[in-house]
Amino acid sequence: MEVFFQILLMVIAVQLLFVLWNGHTWIKPPKKSADRKDLPLLSVLIPARNEENNIEGAIQSVLDNSYSNLEVVILDDRSDDATSQIVLQMAERDSRVRLIQGEDMPEGWCGKVYACHQLSLEAKGEWWLFMDADVRLKTEALSSVCRLANQQTRGMITGFPFQIVNSWMERLIVPLMTFTILCHLPISLVRKASSSKFAAAHGGFIFVYRDSYRKAGGHAAIPDQLVDDMALARAFKQAKEPVLLADVHQHVQMRMYHSAAEVWGGYRKNIFDGLGRSISLLLAVSLFYFVLYVFPAAFMMYSLITMFLFPESHQEWGLLLWTSACVLAGISVKMAADLRQGQPGWLAFLQPISMLLLILLALDSCRTAFTRKGYQWKGRFYS
Repeated sequence: MEVFFQILLMVIAVQLLFVLWNGHTWIKPPKKSADRKDLPLLSVLIPARNEENNIEGAIQSVLDNSYSNLEVVILDDRSDDATSQIVLQMAERDSRVRLIQGEDMPEGWCGKVYACHQLSLEAKGEWWLFMDADVRLKTEALSSVCRLANQQTRGMITGFPFQIVNSWMERLIVPLMTFTILCHLPISLVRKASSSKFAAAHGGFIFVYRDSYRKAGGHAAIPDQLVDDMALARAFKQAKEPVLLADVHQHVQMRMYHSAAEVWGGYRKNIFDGLGRSISLLLAVSLFYFVLYVFPAAFMMYSLITMFLFPESHQEWGLLLWTSACVLAGISVKMAADLRQGQPGWLAFLQPISMLLLILLALDSCRTAFTRKGYQWKGRFYS
């Protein structure tokens, strides 16, 4: 058994080296703002469904940006709260803000995808930012990303916002988004490789060039996709348009969920679909994470308990040594990923619990896909 954990330690060490290298290749938007002569009209497009608690903060963070040549178009996606009234009040104070009312969703579409499609028909800018209502931009965010866009000239720029996590379920699950990217996807290949297999995006912050979006077919090309951000990135790749996954966490932040139920429901909706609805792939990934990060912690606890109950036994010392080394190496991988995205390092010590919850979430996501219940999100049901 000790040999097994020695081999496992080497695998985790390789994973750590990959995460450190991968994070080093992650391009950040330049700190210097875009020159005033490089200020094309930017359309910030926000789909909003029952976002009365978020929408004002989102719009204000856009208006407070140093990049001034912009329009902010908000689509009220059939809300039954005060979303529209709040947007209208802000539109009265600033002419750059505009509200449009969403139409009934046609059959075969997902809610957010159809909302973004309608927004694209209203956009007047040269570059568009699809932004979620729970996203907040720092003052230089748009200027910095626009400078990056000027260098790229076309295509898509996207990134993972800094995740605000307050509840325990948020802390345990939400930072795993960037962890999985850093562990498994060579970020440089998102930019360099033409294959749509090397695609990644975050739906809360998707910056696109107008002509590239149209060439890729836009959201109309992916009407039924639950994981719409990844599907749109793949559509850009297939259209031979450049896709850049940038490190934007210093410029953009958000709080995706506010309770354990929201975290579970949100990830349950995305995980199985994000794996192409492949049961074999889901089981393989779950087993990989279990063996690397949960199994060593379980055996370390087993060794400690055995040594406590039978202090005269010396057989467990070797097992404790190697399982502890595997656990510490796994914590190092998680810490490297968390620190890269601005999360506190101590979260990494909860990694075995995070991984176990993620595996359970993945299995529940698969189970839900094959029951009549389907997925529920924002008051809508998807099969």
